[in-house]
Amino acid sequence: MASWFSSPAEARERLAGVGYLAGDGVATPVFLAAALGKPLLAEGPAGVGKTQLAKAVAAVTGAELIRLQCYEGLDEARALYEWNYKKQLLRIQASGGQGWDETHDDIFSEEFLLERPLLRAIRRAEPTVLLIDEIDKADVEVEGLLLEILSDYQVTIPELGTITAVTRPYVVLTSNATRELSEALKRRCLYLHLDYPSPERERDIVLAQVPGIEAALAEKLARTVAALRALELKKSPSIAETVDWARTLLALGSADLDERTTAGTLGVVLKHASDQARAAKELGLAAG
Repeated sequence: MASWFSSPAEARERLAGVGYLAGDGVATPVFLAAALGKPLLAEGPAGVGKTQLAKAVAAVTGAELIRLQCYEGLDEARALYEWNYKKQLLRIQASGGQGWDETHDDIFSEEFLLERPLLRAIRRAEPTVLLIDEIDKADVEVEGLLLEILSDYQVTIPELGTITAVTRPYVVLTSNATRELSEALKRRCLYLHLDYPSPERERDIVLAQVPGIEAALAEKLARTVAALRALELKKSPSIAETVDWARTLLALGSADLDERTTAGTLGVVLKHASDQARAAKELGLAAG
């Protein structure tokens, strides 16, 4: 993994090659996470490119992306591993008069182990990017589950022992900062804060990801999105939604983002009726 990028400049250049425009503030942590073999914690509001960063790293390195999507109630059985209990029960029933010690050793073996994303990433010999997405949505107990993996790149299964990574995965954790993460977890990671890009940077992103769009239209689109984000909305537009808006305008054959076009396509970037009403009022838009 240390050889994935030779420098922050190379990381920035290669990420740009897949449409992810990273400044030095992003390229340097991306490089260091590979060079030092440490997890990268990317934190910031929803829709600023945290998940896309992990996907871009996988794309430029040819690594397989393994994603653990976090949610409330996520447990060890869904994140790490579990045993195939139905298959174990069938084996016990078929064991006849076999002693329990022999049966126990038989049913707690590789044949009955069900890999989940964390264990799968640890056991892979090929280059791997492990994305632990929206860790702040998981219960605090999940953070404790991650500590052994993030510090030693290993997993302990009581029945099988400790499984250590042959090839360390490149680990990216994302957080929307809806709750404070534990210091123990943060201590094991490099930290990267991502925020919404400037209009100039977002214009460049649109131009990179939407072939055929005119620079002037991309500029106007980026500045309109910046104006929307300045409003008190339930959900500010993400970068991906800005790109979707650009593609929408191309599909409609719109060469300009005038008031009528803006009002008619506002649903591409604003997904709450109250947000659309506020935007229409603040931007002086007619009904779409």
